[in-house]
Amino acid sequence: MDLLYASLTVAGLCLFETVSSIDNAIINAEVLSTMSPGYRRWFLLWGMVIAVFLVRGLLPWLIVWVATPGIGPLAALTAAFSSAPGVMDAVAASSPVLLMGGGVFLIFLFFNWIFLEEKNFGLPGERFLMRQGVWFYAVASLVLTGLVWFALKRSQAMAFGAVVGSTAFFITNGFKRNAEQSERELLHSHLSDLSKLLYLEIIDATFSIDGVLGAFAFTLAVPLILLGNGLGAYVVRELTVRNMETIKKYIYLKNGAMYSVLLLGGIMVLTAFGVAIPHWASPAVIFAVVGFFFLKSRRALGPRR
Repeated sequence: MDLLYASLTVAGLCLFETVSSIDNAIINAEVLSTMSPGYRRWFLLWGMVIAVFLVRGLLPWLIVWVATPGIGPLAALTAAFSSAPGVMDAVAASSPVLLMGGGVFLIFLFFNWIFLEEKNFGLPGERFLMRQGVWFYAVASLVLTGLVWFALKRSQAMAFGAVVGSTAFFITNGFKRNAEQSERELLHSHLSDLSKLLYLEIIDATFSIDGVLGAFAFTLAVPLILLGNGLGAYVVRELTVRNMETIKKYIYLKNGAMYSVLLLGGIMVLTAFGVAIPHWASPAVIFAVVGFFFLKSRRALGPRR
């Protein structure tokens, strides 16, 4: 693995983690503003450790290990850097299942956003699709049916991966909806700062799943995922404290995150079907899409004084 590839992967992961966490970071900042300085410092320091090492580090390692149980826990951590015979072959053999599941999850995440979630309309057609929200479940079902049909022609495991991805989406989406409501209720609650802190940690873990699964579109190397997502989590924590009001003004960053989710999900599914996609494609997609919507947000701000 060369240094350029590793650097590009980490940079892409960092940007993806940052833009996909902005909504949660905004609410976190609002809840933290109601807490005492001591608890705010605890969340920003030790909460960072938990977010990076226990969630964004442990979860991708467990996913790779479960998807490739024969290689053992240590090999699951170091597989991409290993020269041991059979390790990379085992990971390569199991990767279509993992990529199919993660890809379906991300594609459904985009469909949920485009059909059902409130948004700033950044591209033509978004308003129309949101008015057709009732079609979300029909579209998701048809996409899943088609992917399972074609996956069965390659392997039953790949088809099962697609089903697992859709199941994971609907389970976590239910938790996220409840978490969003609970986090907003914290702003007006009389709970203790400790209770609010525990809520924020649980909610942060729930919202990290999108970034963890999206990371597999970049690489299966757990150390790179840990580094890239960890840097992204750090950036989000810094924004939470220092520049959140400025970030709120960039109204189309969420659009950039969700179109990135769609394209990364497509890359994962195509790779699972054996389409050769270069390693630089995922980072390039992130930088291009997020850059486009960043510039669009800047233009929406009007001329700078």
